[in-house]
Order: sequence, then structure tokens, then C-alpha cells
Amino acid sequence: MESIVQKRLIAEFIGTFWLTFGGCGSAILAAAFPGLGIGFVGVSLAFGLTVLTMAYAVGGISGGHFNPAVTIGLWAGRRVAAGDVLPYIVVQVAGAIAAAAALYLIANGQPGFTVGGFAANGYGPLSPGLFDLKAALLGELIATFFFVFIIMRVTAPGAAPGLAPIAIGLALTLIHLVLIPVTNTSVNPARSTGPAVFAGAEYLSQLWVFWLAPIVGGVLGALAARTLGEQKPA
Repeated sequence: MESIVQKRLIAEFIGTFWLTFGGCGSAILAAAFPGLGIGFVGVSLAFGLTVLTMAYAVGGISGGHFNPAVTIGLWAGRRVAAGDVLPYIVVQVAGAIAAAAALYLIANGQPGFTVGGFAANGYGPLSPGLFDLKAALLGELIATFFFVFIIMRVTAPGAAPGLAPIAIGLALTLIHLVLIPVTNTSVNPARSTGPAVFAGAEYLSQLWVFWLAPIVGGVLGALAARTLGEQKPA
């Protein structure tokens, strides 16, 4: 049993590392590359692809959360045991910070590198589009509501087998296409924490928004999904 738990936690660490490294790395290293930058669309696809690939790679081991808001939401939706919640969150945050550290070391290899926003999330003057706190809270809450709602429904009994990672990855891509200008898109407290550690005090002071809104949205999304039932269709 201990070995199984360890494998699940390792899977969550690796999955969250990959999500942060691939998603935030695309924003830090490739989004604005002169003449060839991938822009908002490329970053959105990168985040979606990280979840899709890791859901297939390790989802069968840990459930493929890679996100404290998803873990807490699935607990609220009665899909996750209470004893798993805190260990999952700890390794998810650790994976995100480790990935941000790796990105910092890589980015620092370029002459003239400055940390800047480092793909961290923010509102007001730290928002890419200067959106205010209200917009950030509402956008993150709604987006995480639907993200967890979709996760719950595509993994429910009766859903099309084997296709859940595709739906989840595309959902995360769509969320980024909408929210990057507003907050740089979080919907994931671990993903927000990793880059904020390196972006500095301003971003850390706003980090509470990117824990509160996704967690509330995730819980509401899971509860809404449960109202549709878990049974197979007739």
C-alpha cells in the first residue's frame, strides 16, 4: 500500500512539473521569440498538451490531477479520499516550484535575461491587459468551474472510454485562449505558485487570488457535475 501511495505522489509531482515546465516554459522562452514567437495561441496549446500527454502517461496511476483545485474539487465531488488531498497538494506545489526553478536556470542562460513577470499570474498592473481584481476573481472562478465540471463529466461512468484526456486538454487550451489577457491564466494554484516564487514580492502578494478563485470554482464545478448523476445512460 505504501508503495502504491508513493507512486501516485511521484506521478502527481512529475505531471505538475511537466504542466508548469511546458506551459510556463512556452510563455517564458517561446511566446515572444523575435519573428517566430508562438504567441497566446501557442501558449494555450502548450498548456493543453501538457495535461493531455500526462493524463495518458500517468493518469492511470494518480488520476492525473496536477492541480490543487482539481484535487479539492474531486474531493468535493466524492471522487478523492480526504486523506489524499493534502499529500497531493504538497507534491503538486513542489513539482511546480521545481519546474519554475528549472525554467529560471534555462532562461538565465540567455545574455541580458531579466526575470520580469516570469509567466506568473496577476491582476491590475500585473495583468497582461490590466484587468482589475474583480475581473480576475470572476474569470478564474468561472474557468475553473467549467474545467472541473468537464473533468467530472468526461471521467464519469458512461463517458466515451479513452477520450477524457483529449477533452480535458482541449478544455484547458480554450480556457487559456480566453484568460491569458486577463490574468495570464491560472485555474491551478500550483502552477501559479511556482513562477510567483521567482517573479517576486508583487506577484506573491497577489497569489491568494489564484488559490481562492480556482478552489471555489473547482468545488462548485464538481458539485454541479454531481447533480447530473454518475449512472450510465439508459
